[in-house]
Amino acid sequence: MKADEVAKNVKHYLQFQDFSKEEHEYIFARTKELKRRFKNYETWHPLHDRTMAMIFEKSSTRTRLSFEAGMHQLGGHAIFLNTRDTQLGRGEPIEDSAQVVSRMTDIVMIRTFGQEIVERFAAHSRVPVINGLTNEYHPCQIMADIFTYIEHRGPIQGRVVAWIGDGNNMANTWAQAAALLGFELRVSTPRGYEVDTNLAALDGNGGNKDWHNFADPMQACEGADLVTTDVWTSMGYEAENEARKQAFADWCVDAEMMAAAKPDALFMHCLPAHRGEEVTADVIDGPQSVVWDEAENRMHVQKALMEYLLLGRLA
Repeated sequence: MKADEVAKNVKHYLQFQDFSKEEHEYIFARTKELKRRFKNYETWHPLHDRTMAMIFEKSSTRTRLSFEAGMHQLGGHAIFLNTRDTQLGRGEPIEDSAQVVSRMTDIVMIRTFGQEIVERFAAHSRVPVINGLTNEYHPCQIMADIFTYIEHRGPIQGRVVAWIGDGNNMANTWAQAAALLGFELRVSTPRGYEVDTNLAALDGNGGNKDWHNFADPMQACEGADLVTTDVWTSMGYEAENEARKQAFADWCVDAEMMAAAKPDALFMHCLPAHRGEEVTADVIDGPQSVVWDEAENRMHVQKALMEYLLLGRLA
């Protein structure tokens, strides 16, 4: 079989919409089981002798640790590659890198800037490719967030999620998740930082969006089951930091916003957090915050994801 034919038959996870509702539900169920095994010190090595390449153009504590530890717990091995130390950062075509890396490993995770990079890599890869984060999407994080909600409050279908802050990769991915899984997403961003409807809607159909915009973040939080946010300045946009601080001043999730949500509403943040900017200390360190469970669950959902991409359904 030719290389391009092999690549076409491989399943990847580059956007939330790449999996169906049923596939995500399977991943959540496997995550629960894999986390149970982890907490009970039960050895489970279905990926023995499997190797993952982790390619980082954007650095991250949580992404590297969660994938590397997760692969180890499944019996496999993870290799860290950053573009400063490899040919990937010296002009080698992405398509060539994909051919080489995918012949020596079993699965690849890429954390980079443009979505087109992971799309091009996956198109020429012989093995599954996972989007560890791009400027446009962050599907692994949203899977972890949704699993965390399910773990604490049950099914997310029919619930209300309030996204407060930047219309970034997290917001885009929340929008795809809302359309697939059937919950209400409310988005509140400052003017000029809105969600890109073509990126956020399923299949790029910007005329068919599945979320509601709110100019007032307090209104977005009213009756919400989950309030979530992110840093005001994502990696790659540091030059805009001061302008963003001024524009986002009223989009700080504080006790007043949380009081507008349901009494049992949860707060989430994908981290790292800047207390006093996008969230106050009393919220992120308060009783409604589940950010540490959320951070740990990145590892568990990614274990379920890697297991599924390499072995298919096991139950």
